[in-house]
Amino acid sequence: MMTDTRREELVVGDLGTVDEPTFAGLADRHRRELHVHCYRMLGSFEDAEDAVQETLLRAWRKRATFEGRSTFRAWLYRIATNTCLDLLATRRPQPASGGEVPWLQPYPDRLLDELPADEADEPESVAVARETIELAYLAAVQHLAPRPRAVLILRDVVGWPAKDVAELLGDSVNSVNSALQRARAGLREHLPTERQDWTDGDEGAEARELVRRFTDATVATDLDRITSMLRHDVRSAMPPTPGVRLGRDAVLADWVADGFTSLEGLRGVPTAVNRQPAVAFYLWSEQENAFTALTLDVLRIVGGAITDVTIFGADRFPSLGLPERLVEERA
Repeated sequence: MMTDTRREELVVGDLGTVDEPTFAGLADRHRRELHVHCYRMLGSFEDAEDAVQETLLRAWRKRATFEGRSTFRAWLYRIATNTCLDLLATRRPQPASGGEVPWLQPYPDRLLDELPADEADEPESVAVARETIELAYLAAVQHLAPRPRAVLILRDVVGWPAKDVAELLGDSVNSVNSALQRARAGLREHLPTERQDWTDGDEGAEARELVRRFTDATVATDLDRITSMLRHDVRSAMPPTPGVRLGRDAVLADWVADGFTSLEGLRGVPTAVNRQPAVAFYLWSEQENAFTALTLDVLRIVGGAITDVTIFGADRFPSLGLPERLVEERA
């Protein structure tokens, strides 16, 4: 029985002759992984959507140039990478020195589940794939200049050989290898300490219980209970609001200043983004007679404590597939 990959190879062997529906069908099979690739490059879910649309448009227009020297998938990755580099050159400043990435947006796990299974399917490969979609990694990558960023992602995440990356960028292999070393060093400067050796976040029943307790304490606006769950060096950010809060006291003081303790009528719904636990919080609205979207709190848990809290606004709920209103009786 002919596999999908073999069937694709036969079709794209003469890509210039295929009609638009056939081309769209071939390209759509790679849409999700291209979107995730562009998301790693750009840090923004919405910008990645724009980049994928532009990638597929460029691919259709350039279909006659496909010579079969690489796979169709690799050819699409080349176009997607160049599309992202073009966007970064025209639309994106470097992050501020304080570490915040204002354009950072979450990526829902339900869409990440659409990615094809890792070919190696080895535990280390799976762990690296998960870690390179976490918010801490995405934020750190955004501090790299565009071309070293592309080298890092193509070499360490996508797994391309140096000669293929060099061909894409029009550089020598030596230049690519040098850029990779600089990019890895730059990445380490902006990753939390415990991420330096690709350590994995906690999973399993204990982590789920901690998320449940965090949700209950937040709904109750109980700062003492929340404090007991935060590691002393916890980090918190609220993109696109400038600034990264470092340390338990600074984080809690910022939440209090934002009016957290005065909130009444909260509800929390567990979810997951970027392969991290998250809680969507809703606030009761008398006018709406419903609980309306408030924030999405994305957590990182290490050693039984919360080490990162990244808070996104209600505008992110639609792209995550979260309802904007909960219609239920208020207790």
